[in-house]
Amino acid sequence: MKYRMYGLVAYQLSGTIHAGIQYGHAVIEYGLRNQDESNDFLDWAKNDKTFIILNGGTTNDNQGRLGTLNTHLKTLESMGIKVATFREPDLGDQLTAVVFLVDERVWDEEKYPSPDLKMMDTWGTYIDNMGGEEVWGMRQFLKQFKLA
Repeated sequence: MKYRMYGLVAYQLSGTIHAGIQYGHAVIEYGLRNQDESNDFLDWAKNDKTFIILNGGTTNDNQGRLGTLNTHLKTLESMGIKVATFREPDLGDQLTAVVFLVDERVWDEEKYPSPDLKMMDTWGTYIDNMGGEEVWGMRQFLKQFKLA
């Protein structure tokens, strides 16, 4: 299985070296948290090393008006996705990056094509053989983002 490390960064950082730096901080956190329990991270670090940095929108911890980056983090957690985050001390400890591993079933649509939703037996096969619900959910989640 091939992997890519996806990251969402605050929009203010998009197009700057700072986006990559915040992303990098979060990747280190991911590795520290998951190196003993996840062969996926070590496999990615040894073999793939592909970074995908996306514009995650605004950052705001105010519960009355959460930033979109903060909302995306909650969505990923509710989907059961293993994530790591980074909060920049120089920016008032605001959330600046969220990272997560994505396997090839999500991003390689040539090798793992989406099913024809008009055919229920195809959907059942997709769920059984390709991780269906999780893969489909992540594909739909990622479609809303643009590169940072």
